[in-house]
Amino acid sequence: MRNRLFGGLVGVAIAFAALTLAGCDEKKEEQASSSTSTTDSSAATSSSTASTTATTTTTDSSTSTASTATTTTQEAAVTPEGGELHIYNWGNYTNPDLIKKFEDTYKVKVTLDDYDSNEVMLAKIKGGATGYDIVVPSDYMVAVMIKEGLLEETKPNTMENFKNVDPRWVDVYWDKGRNYTVPWQWGTTAFTVNTDVYKGDVNTYKLIFDPPPELQGRINMLDDMNEVINAGLRYLNLPRCNKNPEDLKKLTELLMGSKKYWRTFDYATIEKLTSKDVDLSQQWNGASLRVRTQMPSMVYAYPKEGLTGWMDNVSVLKGAPDLENAKKFQNFVMDPENAALVSNFANYANGIVGSEKFMKKEMADAPEIIMPASAPAPEFLPPCDDDTVKMYNAIWTELKK
Repeated sequence: MRNRLFGGLVGVAIAFAALTLAGCDEKKEEQASSSTSTTDSSAATSSSTASTTATTTTTDSSTSTASTATTTTQEAAVTPEGGELHIYNWGNYTNPDLIKKFEDTYKVKVTLDDYDSNEVMLAKIKGGATGYDIVVPSDYMVAVMIKEGLLEETKPNTMENFKNVDPRWVDVYWDKGRNYTVPWQWGTTAFTVNTDVYKGDVNTYKLIFDPPPELQGRINMLDDMNEVINAGLRYLNLPRCNKNPEDLKKLTELLMGSKKYWRTFDYATIEKLTSKDVDLSQQWNGASLRVRTQMPSMVYAYPKEGLTGWMDNVSVLKGAPDLENAKKFQNFVMDPENAALVSNFANYANGIVGSEKFMKKEMADAPEIIMPASAPAPEFLPPCDDDTVKMYNAIWTELKK
């Protein structure tokens, strides 16, 4: 998703994009902190390393989109009778109660590591990380990983609990018919505004790209190339997956011109807002709900120009050492009661029919979850072709300088 005035940079950026065609894709959600100040050009990164232990849980924190990967609760000298399962998921996204229930049901020892973006996960897997069974990529990344032969064809559509999957989430573009993956959570990406600070209409990207004085310098953008670029393309009413040089010139002009209004690029959106470090942040709808429970003045926007829809999916890595347990986990999360455990922790919808009766009452009418009739339909975007990705990457590199 540094301070260098645009001047004649547009042409340079576009030429650089077209000529170098070098880089790699970047994405969403949820959730570890890596912030870069756009006002003082200082940068800070943080990472958390998960511990591989006998019984592992994540610690819930309603004020954080980042979590330590695991918490050791007990050391064991031997593997449980049911074996092991190693999960690699977004941070602060896995309910400890779900893990404990799975462990108790199947006598399996579960370990959990976390990541903060699809690209971090993909790089680690392609870099040779072994030992993981389950990963939870977003829709477009599932398509990438299937194409590259990184996922097992586990045939969830033949599993006992597949009957519970909402039909709208079966023939999806990233896994038509669900031969590889099952739903985990789905939601939207837009932004959250503190209405104690800004009193006007929140449903437009104008607040990000041409903000009023009270929001200038008080904006956090996701450190996510796709979300920032797609927001800009929507504001300009330009197509997504766009490699038209004239369109990219307009986009670069917009981003570089707006950067002076942005305080940070950061995935830790909850902390940014609840600490009042910023008053507007690009954000996912479930994270926005978590913010509003602490600060009622926070409102999730449904920008008239459009917004991103996404779904994260439980997938099994090719060559998973605990393949049968991984399949059990896929079937397990398609049970409505278990799917509700996922939603009750992270505050997103899950795609499993019947789960709603086990979910928290406040989710039933939450404006962040139940979209208003006036809101545009979420746009689920397939991965762009390699040339477009490389051009985006060049623009993103210039923006982040």
